Amino acid sequence: MHVNKAIWTAAAVSAVLMTALPATEASAAPTTLVVATNGSDSAPGTLAQPLRTVQRAVDLAKAGDTIAVRAGTYALTDNITIATSGTASQPISLGAYQGERVVIDGEQLAASHTPVGGSIPRAERGAIHQEASYWRISDLEIVNGPYGVYCDGCNSNVFARLKTHDNYESGFQLQGASSNNQILNLDSYGNRDPRKNGESADGLAIKEGSGSGNVVRGARLWNNVDDGFDDWKFTSPVTVENTIAYGNGFNRWNFPDFAGDGNGFKLGGGSPAPAVAHTLRNSIAFKNAAHGVTDNGNTGALALTRNSTWANGGTGFDADVSGGKAKLTGNLSVADAKAAALGSATVSSGNSWDLGGTWNASSVLSTDPAPLTGARGADGSLPSAPSFLVPRSGAAVGARF
Repeated sequence: MHVNKAIWTAAAVSAVLMTALPATEASAAPTTLVVATNGSDSAPGTLAQPLRTVQRAVDLAKAGDTIAVRAGTYALTDNITIATSGTASQPISLGAYQGERVVIDGEQLAASHTPVGGSIPRAERGAIHQEASYWRISDLEIVNGPYGVYCDGCNSNVFARLKTHDNYESGFQLQGASSNNQILNLDSYGNRDPRKNGESADGLAIKEGSGSGNVVRGARLWNNVDDGFDDWKFTSPVTVENTIAYGNGFNRWNFPDFAGDGNGFKLGGGSPAPAVAHTLRNSIAFKNAAHGVTDNGNTGALALTRNSTWANGGTGFDADVSGGKAKLTGNLSVADAKAAALGSATVSSGNSWDLGGTWNASSVLSTDPAPLTGARGADGSLPSAPSFLVPRSGAAVGARF
């Protein structure tokens, strides 16, 4: 007890001195705050004396600081709320300590168990609820939350190598006035929403908002109850590349009155759907319940380039909205219920359906997705799958991994 008292006495004196100094002198150098399951929130947050909760570290962090979380499961009784921003030159970092496995578990959160027909209060959305900018969040596993990560009004953040699975809403949702965010090497799977019987829990949703410069790269979005990726009512262009969406839209949870949509990539929507020029390139959608890729009513100049779809329950490339201006180039559809549905204003060139012939399992080198669904590289990169859905003819159509 004497040691803790000394620590807090020193901290109190330091705080008084800091408030007495001019701002330029009071600014402390960036520090690292360590969190561990055996820590204490009255500790200084060092490696030897770590904090106990991620929230305490978030509350203490200032521009340029790093929060390093030690291995273990952090069972939340309140969601982690990030409301303080870093700066362009000094972002705040939050991630696992030296590659250790960190699980953020929202099972005990009341909002995770919202009843059928109920709504989740905005502040309670997300095991991690963020309304801040200039953060670098990486290498965390987020489960059982009322959303995994929920970011509203977020700008210039980087989210890297996250796993968001088995949450009670979308694994990752970005919305509101949010721009210049990068979502890199995300694995988001098994997310479901009992309160809506499967209507809205996606792997990754960038929806109901606006903001330029948002990029998704290297994601895998699978076995989610609704869609793999959802751009519903987002009014600014989003770029998605090198991303995989599969197995979405099936009622694995036996929900009554099932309402899951089951698209791999849903590139718009709303009543009316805004016209937005989203980009999807070098990505694959396979074995989804509905379409591989759909405009979902978006009449904007979608750019769909060198993507592959396989064995989807609906259309591989659904771009037939009236007045739609989508441009499809070099895409491949293999054994979908229908290869493509194109509107009168859709531009289609160099795609498998333009080349003609029969495109089935025997027309590609492999339909075994195992290499692509295996372990990621140490840097979070997707594994190589040099034969998956690659045409035997050598035709320059479809994605390459």
